[in-house]
Amino acid sequence: MNLLTVDLEEWYVVEALARKLPREEWPELESTVVENTRRILRLFDKYDAIGTFFILGWCADRHPELMREIAARGHEIGCHSYFHRRVDSLQPEEFREDTIQAIESISRAVGTRPMGYRAPSWSINDSIPWAFEILADLGFEYDSSIFPIKHDLYGMPKGPRSLFRMKFDDGKFLYEMPATTYRIFGRNIPVAGGGYLRHCPYWYSRSMIRRLNRRGHPAVVYIHPWELDPDPPEIEGLSSIQKLRTYGSTSILSMKMERLLEDFEFTSMISYINENRRQKIGFH
Repeated sequence: MNLLTVDLEEWYVVEALARKLPREEWPELESTVVENTRRILRLFDKYDAIGTFFILGWCADRHPELMREIAARGHEIGCHSYFHRRVDSLQPEEFREDTIQAIESISRAVGTRPMGYRAPSWSINDSIPWAFEILADLGFEYDSSIFPIKHDLYGMPKGPRSLFRMKFDDGKFLYEMPATTYRIFGRNIPVAGGGYLRHCPYWYSRSMIRRLNRRGHPAVVYIHPWELDPDPPEIEGLSSIQKLRTYGSTSILSMKMERLLEDFEFTSMISYINENRRQKIGFH
């Protein structure tokens, strides 16, 4: 069993566009999140797949009917912050305030409180351990923000690669489900999500997931609604790497997702964590 996740956000909140499209301009920009999310929902419906949608609070406030539609289909609702600000760019109280605002917006939209959190741009790392404590203090049961790789924008290369449980001095706990990697020649190689899923040949992604599954590990598949947009809005002045990260291979991700849903079984994050609660998961 593998884990199916969606980081629900607008196309213009991504890190590559952060300096070109400040938050003050967001209300004036074309919204594509409803149409693209419904593409994902139709695809999941076709294969009776249930997953976790980590929702941006800003989107929940503007499209509450979409959030209710997701929940009505049986998908888990998680939290993806409010303004998509990198956690490692915030002070602890700023992070707490942003997260509380997101919780309130998501809860107002769907009527239930999110139990899981995923940081924008995988931006929780070992330089800000206080972020995990704040999440536990705010009542989250789990986090999925660690990416145990070395990357120019994010990563915790020495971080754990499988589900574990953190215990804090105040007695609170927080499960952590890191992004998926496969270890080759002493290095962690990213697998099964975002640009890695878009750009890599499908046979490669399938092979890596099968290898992980044979070892008893699930793959955490993650996508964004804008990654399935066949005709995404384009912004001038991007570098080649920014264009690749933002627009590269978006025209074929839907096909790859269809094949993944045919080849593998998936569940939500909270379902997987609940199944593992009684097992011996390590403390850190």
